[in-house]
Amino acid sequence: MPFFLPPPQPVAQLSQQVQVGDVVFIRVPARPFREVADATLSWTNHVGVVVAQGGADPVVAESTFPFSRFTTLSQFVARSEGHRLAVARLTAPLTPVQRQALYVAARERTGVLYDTGFNLRSGRQFCSKYVREVVAQATGQQLGEVENFSTLLAHNPNVNLRFWQVWYFGRIPWQRETVSPASLLQSPRLQTVFDGVVTTGPATTG
Repeated sequence: MPFFLPPPQPVAQLSQQVQVGDVVFIRVPARPFREVADATLSWTNHVGVVVAQGGADPVVAESTFPFSRFTTLSQFVARSEGHRLAVARLTAPLTPVQRQALYVAARERTGVLYDTGFNLRSGRQFCSKYVREVVAQATGQQLGEVENFSTLLAHNPNVNLRFWQVWYFGRIPWQRETVSPASLLQSPRLQTVFDGVVTTGPATTG
C-alpha cells in the first residue's frame, strides 16, 4: 500500500503542538546520511529531541557535525530534504522532573565532537546515540535497538557496501555496535504524532 503524506503544515502551527521530550526526525540530503537511510531502509537519517518549549520556536538538542548543540525546530526542519519532519512522542508522559532532567542531560552533552564512525561505545556522539542517551538518562527508557554493523547491514541485501568500505578506509567494523535513527523511529516506546511536510509560512486560523 503506498504511503501518502498529509497536507503541509506551517512550522508555527506545529510548534504549538510539540512537547518537551518529543523525538524529531528529518532527512539530511548529504551523501553519507543518504547512505545511512538507504542502509536502514528508511527515509530518515537524522534525529533530535525537543528540550524546551517556552517560546514560539521549540528548542531541539541534536548531535550534528562538528559537535552536539541546541537549535530551533524551524532551523532543524529547514535542513531536511523537502522539509519533511516526523515527530514521535514517548508513550509514557514525562513528569516535570523528567522534563527538567532531559534538558540537563542534553546540556551536559553539548559541544561533544561528532563521531563519523557511528560507534556506540566511543566518547564522541552521533545523532541517534545522543538522543538515546539523553532520553535514557532523563527517563530510564531505552529507545532503539543496539546492533552491530553485520546485523544492521544485513537488513538490506542491496546495501552499498562499496561506499561503507571507502568510508571505513577499506575495512568495515562488522562487530562495532551502533544505533540508527530508523531504529529509534520504530521503537515501541514512541508513537508518531506527526509525519509530513512543514512549511515556513505562518499558521492559519479559522
